Amino acid sequence: MRIVSGIQPTGNLHLGNYLGAIRNWVRMQDELAEGGECLFFLADLHAISMPHEPAALHRATLEMVAALVACGIDPDRSVLFNQAQVPAHAELQWLLNGTARMGWLNRMTQFKDKSRKNREGASAALFTYPVLQAADVLLYQTTHVPVGEDQKQHLELARDVAQKFNNDFASEDAPVFTLPEPITPPEAARIMSLRDGSRKMSKSDPSDMARINLTDDADTIVKKIKKAKTDPEPLPSEAAGLAERPEAQNLVAIYGALSGETVDAVLARFGGQGFGAFKPALAELMVEAIAPITARFRSLLEDREALDAILARGAARARERAAPTLEAAYRALGLVRG
Repeated sequence: MRIVSGIQPTGNLHLGNYLGAIRNWVRMQDELAEGGECLFFLADLHAISMPHEPAALHRATLEMVAALVACGIDPDRSVLFNQAQVPAHAELQWLLNGTARMGWLNRMTQFKDKSRKNREGASAALFTYPVLQAADVLLYQTTHVPVGEDQKQHLELARDVAQKFNNDFASEDAPVFTLPEPITPPEAARIMSLRDGSRKMSKSDPSDMARINLTDDADTIVKKIKKAKTDPEPLPSEAAGLAERPEAQNLVAIYGALSGETVDAVLARFGGQGFGAFKPALAELMVEAIAPITARFRSLLEDREALDAILARGAARARERAAPTLEAAYRALGLVRG
């Protein structure tokens, strides 16, 4: 079993990134410790499909490596790398562009969402983004890809591309590509803003009080939880009582995600109590969970040499695994290589 998953490098990582995505990567790594392999990559090639500031992208890539390692990704047990150091990603994308069809790409909802009304002004990279995603997974003979609802369409396209390529250029008993299967990771916590329970926690929120950053110290976390928006009602004893109370629902969900409890279990303990009692308990739990990550994250950020080494080692391992598939694709297409 080989699992491949990627994440775009973004700066200012927060609690939502950790509980929403990174923690599931750690779980998959641990579950496959004896029976498979995980490849996790930073999608820096994908990042340039949208306007970006080069220095910020470089910094965010290093921050993401530090965050992943701090959160529990082990570069010795998983292959951790960035796309830009593995040219086979871009090479295979070009080879697959001959197989992917315009009609398939025109149906991709992500392009429609990101290009919005300025379709003519969108980059070609944004339009062919799904083909690079297909290359990302097909390159490694990936057996399984963790997908949420928003990524199912992209995996389906990758399977379509792989199937058509195999049909057109390979024999039935010797396909070039493995068709990856989707796996649904454990339900990720959907972490919302501390200032508006109807909006996701985001690095782009103008208020730093709206999020818990992975760089926040204990005093800052306590302060942010104390000032988090709530309502005047006490906590209910059952989850149904949180309906129409988005801020209360968010804080209870965060507590449950950090403690490993269901919402009902959290409410069984705190139901009937006001936020004056619940918030200190949440802050204490959060500091306990985040403090080791924060300390490791900050330590890694100060050691640029160590971060570069992690990426270099991971890229070397990824290039080794990618080479046979890339060569097979070149041969299948009749391309002459020295």
